[in-house]
Amino acid sequence: MPINEYKKFYESVDRGKYASGKDLSNDLFYKEFSGFIKKYGLENGKALEIGSGNGKYQDIIGDYTGADISDSLSNFYHKRYVVLEENEKYPFLDQNFDLVFTTSVFEHIPNIEFSLKETLRVLENKGYLFFHMAWQVRPWAADGYAVRPYSDFGLKGKLIKALVPLRENMFFRICSVMPKRIIWALGFILNRNNFRNELKYKKLKPNYETFWSSDSDACNSVDPFAMILYFRANNCKIMNYSNPWKAFFVRSGILMISKNI
Repeated sequence: MPINEYKKFYESVDRGKYASGKDLSNDLFYKEFSGFIKKYGLENGKALEIGSGNGKYQDIIGDYTGADISDSLSNFYHKRYVVLEENEKYPFLDQNFDLVFTTSVFEHIPNIEFSLKETLRVLENKGYLFFHMAWQVRPWAADGYAVRPYSDFGLKGKLIKALVPLRENMFFRICSVMPKRIIWALGFILNRNNFRNELKYKKLKPNYETFWSSDSDACNSVDPFAMILYFRANNCKIMNYSNPWKAFFVRSGILMISKNI
């Protein structure tokens, strides 16, 4: 996928329609994020937001830096904003931030493993990471199988659409996900270093032409348990999933992480 296609798409998205930052009372992550900051005394810490959009969180923390891929977003900021270039190191020193946070972003990053490594690089030792992404994005999202009529598809497409309800069934999901988690867990026990530089995930082909539904533009489908293993292999503690049994049955939500190197 050409990088310019990726940047062009997100330059065209109207970020102004999202919450401006003045009223976050109905924001999906505000309550947990503000509680996280207060719990760990990060109000005066140095913070980086990856995929900061229109900077709606920039006034929650005093020393804030927003980072995204669109030059035009700078108009939304009265604090520092930097443009990230795909496959280039983040323009920050090692161990530069006490807190890094990101919400609903990493499913859209073409080179997710590179960005994860950069995220950990710029995070201070003993620093904190508030991490969320859309987990387990469905491979049929890009083509809108869940929302388009059968008449849009040929025979193969009709079959794919007909199977969507079955594949969304809880029992089917369990039968599909759990065997992989068992294999990953055993592999992690035998050699956790194998997970240090390799995230177990599925690459998706994003749709940058028609936004059929949420995450039609996603590049990655990641199981949250695989992400937990990745961070643990990189000497991080998953504070809200410190119990291995609880982590094994994780479904979705936020990962609250401390870098324990």
